[in-house]
Amino acid sequence: MDNLLSEGLTLMVFGMGFVFVFLTLLVGITTGMSKLVTKYEPAPQPKAAKPAPAAAAQSGNNDELVAVISAAVHKYRS
Repeated sequence: MDNLLSEGLTLMVFGMGFVFVFLTLLVGITTGMSKLVTKYEPAPQPKAAKPAPAAAAQSGNNDELVAVISAAVHKYRS
């Protein structure tokens, strides 16, 4: 009985040690890769300005837009 208990404890220590070493390596490699990527990452490009809206919206003629939105709201409520 004593031999079986010592074998179980030995197996537990080796298993927990293996998991600890693996997780430590995983954290170390992930940290190293993160530092490597941030070191060689290209500079962010400035975002281009959005194109101007359609000519109908610029001229203030929103009758068609109001009609479409009204139809959508009416369809949703029915």
